[in-house]
Amino acid sequence: MTARLEAQIAFLREADKLKTVLRASRLIDGSRRENSAEHSWHIMLYALVLADQAGPEVRIDRVLRMLLLHDLVEIDAGDAPIHGQVDHAAMAAKEQAAADRLFALLPGDQAEAFRALWDEFEAAKTPDAVFAKSIDRLQTPVANLVNGGGTWTDYQVTLDQLDDRIGIPVRRGAPDVWRWLRPHLAAFFKTAGASDRQADM
Repeated sequence: MTARLEAQIAFLREADKLKTVLRASRLIDGSRRENSAEHSWHIMLYALVLADQAGPEVRIDRVLRMLLLHDLVEIDAGDAPIHGQVDHAAMAAKEQAAADRLFALLPGDQAEAFRALWDEFEAAKTPDAVFAKSIDRLQTPVANLVNGGGTWTDYQVTLDQLDDRIGIPVRRGAPDVWRWLRPHLAAFFKTAGASDRQADM
């Protein structure tokens, strides 16, 4: 084996650990929490299926690569639930250190290219990254609408919080998707609020 191939295989072996990182979010059937590798696959599928929701300047091939790579840092840093109490500065530092370690396992050219994609996703300034971020925020709310609220109940999430934490990035990258999602969210929380009031009676 060449040194290059040895490095590539080492990276791929390390990436297997993403399958062991459990996220706060649950599968649609509510049977268990999803792992970060499953999440990465599913949002790539979201991006591929919803590519017609992206702006004309978005290159879906680059979006897919970003989404494939974006959560690898959770191997070292763990998952930070979007609705959890998280020290964002500390988590960002952990993720940067994880990116330094993980991408450095690759041959130099791939390490540089993959790290650049990861940094671009994190910055969320280019059209590709803005769309990728919007898709990353979409999957869990769709699942929670089906599975009875999922992590919204666990974290006592409000509709206002979803407007801020989900609505802003989704609206930036896929405004028509947000126009579809927002009424479904409002209806869910209206029904959930009515159920809570009945339970208090």
